[in-house]
Amino acid sequence: QVQSVESGGGLVQAGGLLRPPCAASGRIFSINIYATGWYRQAPGKQRELVAAITSRGSSNYADSVKGRFTIARDNAKNTVYLQMNSLKPEDTAVYYCNIRSWGADDYWGQGTQVTVSS
Repeated sequence: QVQSVESGGGLVQAGGLLRPPCAASGRIFSINIYATGWYRQAPGKQRELVAAITSRGSSNYADSVKGRFTIARDNAKNTVYLQMNSLKPEDTAVYYCNIRSWGADDYWGQGTQVTVSS
């Protein structure tokens, strides 16, 4: 079994930064990871993709975070980081990490709360 474990959320003032990691653990050798993505869900809203990075290093971002967020992977640690700069109150949400295999299996984490105060 593969687990996706997020951490590093918290309360920060507008303009601040966070860098939550997403660590893959378990039988990760048993799957071929296609991509790792960070999603978020605010109260009353649908879950949306924030940023994703493939195993080959290609990345994409939601328009709302371009220029502020950066996704990067550390293959040696099986970890993907989401560098979040210039945080805004509208970034407040529960952030989830998703690991997707080439076989289109999804492994979701439990989520980490990010709250940005104005």
